[in-house]
Amino acid sequence: MSAHAGYKGPADCPAVIPIFPLPGALLLPRGQMPLNIFEPRYLAMVDDALRTDRIIGMIQPDAEGGGSPMAPRLYRVGCAGRVTQFAETGDGRYLISLTGISRFRVESELATTNTYRRCQVSYDDFAADFEARAGEEAVDREGVLKALRDFVESNDLKVDWAGIEEAPNEALVNALCMMSPFGVREKQAMLEASDLKTRAEVLIAVTEMELVRGSGTEPTLQ
Repeated sequence: MSAHAGYKGPADCPAVIPIFPLPGALLLPRGQMPLNIFEPRYLAMVDDALRTDRIIGMIQPDAEGGGSPMAPRLYRVGCAGRVTQFAETGDGRYLISLTGISRFRVESELATTNTYRRCQVSYDDFAADFEARAGEEAVDREGVLKALRDFVESNDLKVDWAGIEEAPNEALVNALCMMSPFGVREKQAMLEASDLKTRAEVLIAVTEMELVRGSGTEPTLQ
């Protein structure tokens, strides 16, 4: 069964979902996120998700927003994913994979007796997330590839260029955003981008800024 089975639009998704706050973790629609679960509260969260609709909401904590170490303030936008792979290790950990379905906006956090957090969420602002490859034609693919080449060369990395060349624009942009080594704010900007074209532009801009910082030179105004 695919991650989107039964989820054709915002009205099909659960309004109350468990939340997994994780800084630097970016899940996007149709993206794949592997997770190594070992904390007891999140083991319980996965158990409950597997018993119900298999949905978990990935969201980043807002380090500057306050809250407590155990319950940091959250950003308002995250992404719901469906557990599409599951394995249990001999030492009690869960190895799972989430497949992104849609972004959501947090409306409120619920009081709960569970050890993990649950939120009332809305998907209404992100209806386009349910449409595969929406907006691909507007993406500056050459700009994305140029930024990637420059970053790879600057950091002496190896990539599968054949696979990259074959990837559709949505898969390319979203995979690069999810795998990028950038910070929480940059990841959040990619997540909250209004459409695929804008997300690609954010990715290019953030990559170019990182290359300038890495070169030790200051950007100049034209």
